[in-house]
Amino acid sequence: MKIKDQVVGAVRLLLPTLLVCLNIISAGAQTPRTAVDFNNRGLARQSEGDIDGAIEDYTKAISIARKPDVIATAYNNRANARMHKSDVEGAIMDYSKAIELDPRNSENYYNRGIALASKSDHDAAISDFTKALSIFPQLAIGYENRGNSRRAKGDLDGALADYTKAIELHPKLATAYYNRGAALQDQGKATEALKDYSIAIEFAPQFVEAYINRGQARQSLKDYTGAMADYDQALAIKPDAGVFYARATVRQSNNDLNGAASDYSKAIDLNPNMAQAYANRGVVETLLGDTAAARIDFEKAFSLDPSLRASLKEFVEKRVNKPK
Repeated sequence: MKIKDQVVGAVRLLLPTLLVCLNIISAGAQTPRTAVDFNNRGLARQSEGDIDGAIEDYTKAISIARKPDVIATAYNNRANARMHKSDVEGAIMDYSKAIELDPRNSENYYNRGIALASKSDHDAAISDFTKALSIFPQLAIGYENRGNSRRAKGDLDGALADYTKAIELHPKLATAYYNRGAALQDQGKATEALKDYSIAIEFAPQFVEAYINRGQARQSLKDYTGAMADYDQALAIKPDAGVFYARATVRQSNNDLNGAASDYSKAIDLNPNMAQAYANRGVVETLLGDTAAARIDFEKAFSLDPSLRASLKEFVEKRVNKPK
């Protein structure tokens, strides 16, 4: 049972390019005059959360700049701002413009790779990450994100090689250990995955997804005590319907039916459309002897996911709707 997509990864853009590192115009300073001024005020506005204002300034910088590297920088920064607004297509267009003007800048390829991966165009993303790495071979998150795209395509060996390279370059990169653990888990290597999740947690103690995945790995190995501990920690950091559901399945495996029913209920409170939680709560209620409540939960589950009716038909007929 997968709680959520395990590809978390370092899906972050590189920092916006600074043209004049020590001369950034603040958003409230005097009116900028040059392309560099507008670009740097855009950076200031973006850092303050004024994304529309930042895009306006980058656009002005593009319109008045004459040097190709200055124009390329403004395009890259406008693309970053557009990514913040989820304008992925606009961002890709701007990154492409930046690449045309400055084809030896690894940042432009890397950032376009992030944008392409966000729309599941993983072949193109891999190409861009590879280009970025050919220019800047020490870019650890470039390897990590190429690994994410390779994993998304089912190339687990390629993904593992990339995650391992990222770790070699950046031994404390928690997300690289996490993603390598997820790829190992995909290969059925739960014991090896546990080690990577544990290292990720060591470097990032609030890494909730690492606790969740380590809990899943432990649960697959029937280490229910360890799984419970991980799910408890994940829920202490951030309540989540999927984690309550997972913890309920552990409790159900341990024959803690009341605890399982409680956790299924918490999952449903957070996600009222979780059909499987209604179905499993119905099973638990049946085992506890409350067939009236179970009948209601099964009907709700079947209305949300009709495919469950066939898989639970025999149980419902024999245990819930049995003749008195």
